[in-house]
Amino acid sequence: MKSLGKIQLGKNKVTENFIKDLENRFRTHKNLKVSVLRSCCRDKKELEKIRDEILKILGKNFTARMIGYTLALKKWRREKE
Repeated sequence: MKSLGKIQLGKNKVTENFIKDLENRFRTHKNLKVSVLRSCCRDKKELEKIRDEILKILGKNFTARMIGYTLALKKWRREKE
């Protein structure tokens, strides 16, 4: 089982296909790096909103950290509070 996968988030932002792609990649990876391109957002406040939206859709088994314009997503076995 691989532990790290990479995906890019572009000008279309968070779409249904993007979420499906994330869910498919989490089947074989525990951690994913989402590179947020400049065409998606240019400031940290907007990036925080995108991060919160992704976590809301994925559920309570996921957490995220912002490192620059990269989101590090992690899937946990149990729900996080």
